[in-house]
Amino acid sequence: MRLGDFLSLNLEPKSFRPKTQVSSPRAGSRYNQFVPSDPSSPPPHYKRILLKLSGEALMGDQNYGIDPAVATRIAQDIAEIQALGVQTAVVIGGGNIFRGLAASARGMDRSTGDYMGMLATVINALALQDALEHNGVATRVLTAIEMRAVAEPFIRRRAVRHLEKGRVVVFAAGTGNPYFTTDTAAALRAMEMKAEVILKGTKVDGIYTADPVKDPAATRYDTISYLQVLQERLQVMDATAISLCMDNKLPILVFNLKTPGNIRRVVMGETIGTLVTA
Repeated sequence: MRLGDFLSLNLEPKSFRPKTQVSSPRAGSRYNQFVPSDPSSPPPHYKRILLKLSGEALMGDQNYGIDPAVATRIAQDIAEIQALGVQTAVVIGGGNIFRGLAASARGMDRSTGDYMGMLATVINALALQDALEHNGVATRVLTAIEMRAVAEPFIRRRAVRHLEKGRVVVFAAGTGNPYFTTDTAAALRAMEMKAEVILKGTKVDGIYTADPVKDPAATRYDTISYLQVLQERLQVMDATAISLCMDNKLPILVFNLKTPGNIRRVVMGETIGTLVTA
């Protein structure tokens, strides 16, 4: 190209439309990342929760294992609150498959039994993940014991990012350490995720003065303090988990998981179950 031809070219910059800037997903409040599917619905009372499920919750009326119908019902309840924009983490136990404490009472090494129990929680977590994804809820399983073939290793920032993107996060394998229960794992993970409350799903509608199945005269508490739970040895969560919640001012709400829709009612602030607080 000759110099004259080059100078004759129109080299003025072309007008262009600037790209729409997408705000960083970490900007602003940590609870405002996931937009609810129905913005017209009233705002939930809690925006980030941790749901503690026992392994027995998946057992249904069976004596052992997982009832797919029960897993589906729990998944549907979780899908309801996900549609409200509630960021949901789940810690699940393994008592429907294996209990390390029970095995140690029969002569097995306690650490070995506890590790076997952790593997049982991974089985339950995968079953719950499958039920959730069949209900259209994106779910990630994170384990305290690394097993990359079936789940992601637990990394706190990764777990928080999943929550911000609107995924349910299921924590499996407890804390990854023997002698620590999944109740303690739930308290620990709730604080790491900065959850506003632990929702403890049980077979009864709260905390009673005694076992309501064995004692018809037992009465239910509407609210109760951490210290009272510890002093009266009420079987809510183990003492380590209760103490951890008490030291970090993390409330625990105990409710009946068997009643369909109860998780939504709790999240929306309805007065059901028993609230454990300072």
